[in-house]
Amino acid sequence: MNRAQAGVLLSQELLDLSGRGAVVLGIPRGGLLVAQALAERIQADLDIVLSRKLGVPGQEELAFGALSEDGEIFLNQDVMQQIFIPGSYIQQEKEHQQTEIARRKRLIREILTKVNLNHRIAIVTDDGAATGATLQAAIWTLRREQPDKLIAAIPVASDEAVSRISGDVDELVCLRMPEYFMAVGQFYLQFAQVTDEQVLEILKQERSRKKLDLQTHP
Repeated sequence: MNRAQAGVLLSQELLDLSGRGAVVLGIPRGGLLVAQALAERIQADLDIVLSRKLGVPGQEELAFGALSEDGEIFLNQDVMQQIFIPGSYIQQEKEHQQTEIARRKRLIREILTKVNLNHRIAIVTDDGAATGATLQAAIWTLRREQPDKLIAAIPVASDEAVSRISGDVDELVCLRMPEYFMAVGQFYLQFAQVTDEQVLEILKQERSRKKLDLQTHP
């Protein structure tokens, strides 16, 4: 199985959303290939999630918060109350992730305008979730955009990841939760690294599709 095939399998679980104006948002980089296949089959718009998790020092897979594409910071108070995180580290981590978001935003938003999620059905996806921290960060930031419904759709995830994100979404679709989970790549036959160039090409295809739709349905 490759990422596109995983997106097709997810679409079979979400066919009831076909043609209802949903937005599928892929987490870069590999998640965008899943998102493209899923969006195509349920006739949804495609976009990318540019949020970044803010990792606890020494435990980077544990997110104490998230940073949105527009620079808004969300702090997970449950984590903040359990672990002391110096203010200087929070600022350092925020600046580091802001730099990466800005880099990606320059590349991406020149090609594809950000989709407004207000009053839409938002479906966030990735190629898998080992700890769920990255997906959780994306969910936190997407929730702030006030979609009518927020769905997480993932091909494969650990029990830990599912437990972490299930309470943050309105619906969770996960095709496989294997008992032994080492890494996302172990569940794919083809799991090559996805490049920035591939991401930009997918977004160009989505831009062309939207232009064609406008010409067909002005």
